[in-house]
Amino acid sequence: IDLIAALLRFHYPVSFEQLSRDVPAYANEKQSSDARMRMFERDKDELRALGVAIESVPDETGSIAGYRLKSRSFYLPYIQVADGQAIPHAPNRPSGLGYQSLPVLAFEPDEIAMIARAATRVQQMCHPVLAADAATAMRKLAFDVPVGGGDVHEIMLSPYPAQDPVVLEALDTAVRHRKRVNFNYRSMERDVHSRRTVEPYGLLFLSGQWYLVANDESADALRHFRVSRISDPVVNAQKSQTADFELPDTFDLWSHTVSRQAWELGDGDSINVTVRFDPSNVYAESGAELGVADADVDGCRRFVVRRPEAFVRWLLSFGGAACPVAPKDIVAAWHDLARQTATLYASHS
Repeated sequence: IDLIAALLRFHYPVSFEQLSRDVPAYANEKQSSDARMRMFERDKDELRALGVAIESVPDETGSIAGYRLKSRSFYLPYIQVADGQAIPHAPNRPSGLGYQSLPVLAFEPDEIAMIARAATRVQQMCHPVLAADAATAMRKLAFDVPVGGGDVHEIMLSPYPAQDPVVLEALDTAVRHRKRVNFNYRSMERDVHSRRTVEPYGLLFLSGQWYLVANDESADALRHFRVSRISDPVVNAQKSQTADFELPDTFDLWSHTVSRQAWELGDGDSINVTVRFDPSNVYAESGAELGVADADVDGCRRFVVRRPEAFVRWLLSFGGAACPVAPKDIVAAWHDLARQTATLYASHS
């Protein structure tokens, strides 16, 4: 807070030497200049992570000459509902802090309702950090506009299993700072426990579950680890301000997430499965689009599968319009599940 207050006093870039005269923690002469500079760098990085737009301003040679925090980048405008009803001035808000220089942020009533639903959906994902952030945001928004009290946590029911907050927070920290993390993991397919060391690329929420997308160092391959199967995570604490790895230029978490299917998520080795779809079935035709043409088997589609059980269940949902051709163990599993399903329904008829 001292650093924010010091930066807001100036309308031009100021050097660390100037800031150290206004921030008591940086003026401690018992510490070396390097130690004080490292403290400043940590504070600056933390504030930036919180959304405080501190600019590093270079000089003519490209070296950092000073730092700046524009009030327009820091203070928020007043918020109101765009239905002709202006929000009265809040008497407990100090004047002259930049609000008057910013435009009013207006929401339509249906937009407010959508924001409330979105916040509820975020909390349903059971991520401790995101859920707390959503509740805090709604409380702040409720200060200016009617959003039902501002705290959606008390009015929603989660349809998904709760995640261990300690595990999720550790993985979240490792992802944000690009630090290696090791943990105990119970494999989905083999049901064995092992210690894994990974480079975490991101967290994704899919089919009601959280997954860690990471490069598994022992396999030297990208893997998806279900967070509910992770325990005792330890984030590398060495050189905490330095990333342990760089994300590949070809990796984009959003593109990676929207292209995933349930059978592709897992830590096991991938297998190629060939499937024949009934071209007269519209539903089966849409499912075939998720695979690629198999160059070896005419008229079939090929799928990369890491979770055979999930894939076989998906094929069975086509009611015979999608049949696996290879490999043999997938074909056998499909026939076995079909017999079990037929027996189950016959016993209830």
